[in-house]
Amino acid sequence: MSARDRLRIAIQKSGRLSDASQDLLARCGLTFRRSRDKLFCFGESLPVDLLLVRDDDVPGMIADGVCDLGIVGRNVLAEQALGAGPEPAFRELRALGFGQCRLSLAVPQESTWEGPAGIASQRIATTYPNLLADWLRRHEVEAKIVTLSGSVEIAPRLGTADVICDLVSSGATLAANQLREVATVLESEAVLAGGAALPNDERAGLAQMLMRRIDGVIQVRVSKLVMLHAPRAALDAITRLLPQGQPPTIMPIEGSVDDIALQAVCTDAITWQHLEDMKRAGARQMLVLPVEQMLA
Repeated sequence: MSARDRLRIAIQKSGRLSDASQDLLARCGLTFRRSRDKLFCFGESLPVDLLLVRDDDVPGMIADGVCDLGIVGRNVLAEQALGAGPEPAFRELRALGFGQCRLSLAVPQESTWEGPAGIASQRIATTYPNLLADWLRRHEVEAKIVTLSGSVEIAPRLGTADVICDLVSSGATLAANQLREVATVLESEAVLAGGAALPNDERAGLAQMLMRRIDGVIQVRVSKLVMLHAPRAALDAITRLLPQGQPPTIMPIEGSVDDIALQAVCTDAITWQHLEDMKRAGARQMLVLPVEQMLA
């Protein structure tokens, strides 16, 4: 294979998404050998290579064709998409279920909040001017956007802004700076990003295979295998009590005409209450097992 017949994925080299991104790829069966500068990882198990870069660089690298896929925060992808015009050369392909946070407006704790109209004509500090401008436009609010490269949360104390628009996870940073969250601009998490169109060569098959594996890994995180015995007459009642998931598999029990064995993969949480309810409906010998791997 030539070098560009290999699929390239860009991820954050360090930061809150880095370890989780590498763990996701490892769970998809990918192994890598790092270069000496630790910025390029050669795929050993499959023709898929890894680039370790700044998260802000991922969308541009996809747009320029340097890489085919990337793992990046939705906040970064959406911010750059809004700045790229009506047809950006990159798009979100999959939400990945980690790195959750939100881009929110926050005001000083002593300030009142009466809705978006209350910040008209005020100064709002942010590192996400495009997302903020879009939110203001949708709420028909005119305000001054103060673009900062960092330390947004201290802007009100420095007198450079009245309100901030910044990423929030736990809210501890806001509280430490005597700010309170009042509105959500964007719900964010890590996403798999790709070009406006997938490659039309060998890389297309690799990309599709990787996305199937990612889907399987995401499902496995919350999936459980439920196994139980029950009277055949109780089957409908028990099936209705199962959390959301795949249709159950029903098998006869040797030596028993009236009893069946049931197993089902459930993709919603299974609580003690679920088990108690199914037991009352007639289930017995119930087992809830983790699912290690799954491919639809």
